[in-house]
Amino acid sequence: MKLLKTVIGLAVAAACIDAHAVTYKVPADGSRLVGEVLVTTVPGNNTSLESIAAQYQQGFSNMMEANPKVDPYSPKPGSTVIIPQQLILPDTVHEGIVVNSAEMRLYYYHDGVVDVLPVGIGQLGKDTPVDWITKVERKKAGPTWTPTAQTRAEYAAMGEPLPAVVPAGKDNPMGLYALYVGRLYAIHGTNADFGIGLRVSHGCIRLRDPDIEYLFNNVPVNTRVQFINEPVKVTEEPDGGIYIEVHQPLSTNESDLNSSDYSPLHLKPAIKAFLNEHKVNRSLLDEYFNTRNGMPQLLNPVEW
Repeated sequence: MKLLKTVIGLAVAAACIDAHAVTYKVPADGSRLVGEVLVTTVPGNNTSLESIAAQYQQGFSNMMEANPKVDPYSPKPGSTVIIPQQLILPDTVHEGIVVNSAEMRLYYYHDGVVDVLPVGIGQLGKDTPVDWITKVERKKAGPTWTPTAQTRAEYAAMGEPLPAVVPAGKDNPMGLYALYVGRLYAIHGTNADFGIGLRVSHGCIRLRDPDIEYLFNNVPVNTRVQFINEPVKVTEEPDGGIYIEVHQPLSTNESDLNSSDYSPLHLKPAIKAFLNEHKVNRSLLDEYFNTRNGMPQLLNPVEW
């Protein structure tokens, strides 16, 4: 609880929740720390962590990282749940759309603000692209889905045969809107109530219905789109604070995926260099590498 109070007290920008996104003002002073951690109470029976996540524009994985001791399917009524709405903006250009697969969030920069939306990404072996810069090629309301031969075979093996083309409508896994990026991928909706913040797709990016409708109505064709995979983000803030945000990295093999242990955390050279160049509390750093709660944590507190 002490760490939670610290994070709340050091939030540098407020987030605005509306029907389609959590929107943050992009700091003009070079800061990359935005938003604040919220705390809510589980309202009653028959409430899941997913329903709370949807209410606060979070993905299922974000909520599980922040609340590791909470039953994700039947949280105890009256218990406290953390809403991880404070975050470090990715260390990329503040332009267009940035998808960070590791944290399962989509960032849309425009007009001095950034909308942050939770997403579902590709399954193991059908991974969402990373280290790729492309653009929105076209947009379509009521997209159809043309599954590959392999996908049709997989569904047939499960007793769910697919037509060559799945027509637009409520039963289409692409949902009601799609933004096509590159030649083979799309940012689209879903016909499922569950899966945002999970590895569920065949490589595309899934969003809840209100979120994809917002993007469809507001993102122009030719908008820049960048895909990254950054489970660890760090920042030095204008006030001298050093923060780190650690997410569970994506599994790269079946063994890691099915293991009850955390996947190995491999730091990129730039992150290693940053941590070596700054004076930080190494005990806290080790703790945050182990807990991986997906929220910004201060590495050089005053009392240290």
